[in-house]
Amino acid sequence: MSEPTLQSIGDYNELKGEKKRVVWVVVIAGLIIGSIYVIVNNIYGDAEDKIKVEKTIQTIPVQ
Repeated sequence: MSEPTLQSIGDYNELKGEKKRVVWVVVIAGLIIGSIYVIVNNIYGDAEDKIKVEKTIQTIPVQ
């Protein structure tokens, strides 16, 4: 498969058949992977053994 040229690049509305299906598969796969990431991150994303910080940084020393 060669790289597309300016003359051969078509608009999405003009895509037909397998090319249009590939675009939809990529979009749906991205949505599914993103959804799985959000679900897993909500379940396992919060650490239970956090270190509590008592003192906040007031100023940052400039060197």
